[in-house]
Amino acid sequence: MSAAKAKKTTEASKPEQPEVIPPPRLREKYVKEILPALSAKFGRTNPHSLPRLQKIVVNMGVGKAITEKKYLEDALAAMTQITGQKPLTTLSRKAIANFKLRENLPIGCKVTLRGARMYEFLDRLVSVALPRVRDFRGLDPNGFDRRGNYNLGLTEQLVFPELNPDKFTTPQGMNITLVTSATNDDEARELLRAFGMPLRAA
Repeated sequence: MSAAKAKKTTEASKPEQPEVIPPPRLREKYVKEILPALSAKFGRTNPHSLPRLQKIVVNMGVGKAITEKKYLEDALAAMTQITGQKPLTTLSRKAIANFKLRENLPIGCKVTLRGARMYEFLDRLVSVALPRVRDFRGLDPNGFDRRGNYNLGLTEQLVFPELNPDKFTTPQGMNITLVTSATNDDEARELLRAFGMPLRAA
């Protein structure tokens, strides 16, 4: 066997090195910057007692899906691209005759993000999507539910640049819920501001 063939055989037999994926930027920031700052502000040294982000729930209600399934298919495709995760189809809970709504009819979709995908989505939301909202003047500081969770609504899915505007021509809004471990809204507010959420002054 020639030296060239032997070299090719040796190279082919080497196992491929797995791609090293860097940790999400906001998770690194939380561990290195936000946790120490919260510990100093609240006077608590136990990191488990400090507020943290647990999950993000993205929900789309597609009322037009009652008459045309294509709208729901577009919403599912858009949410998959936005979140990088396959959405769950949500069903109607009860029948409402005035809206021609039957029970257990597909009328929306949702995704629950945790771990790396949660931090990556929040990073894109804060850094890219919210600045693209027309006439944006900051988020409502009163969007908390008194349990440390924050809700915000977007009227247009195209604020996420990964969506092709030529493909997704129908405006579709969404609701985003940020679930934290904070026991009150004040601690949750400090946590989200540290992540860069542009909350208006109360």
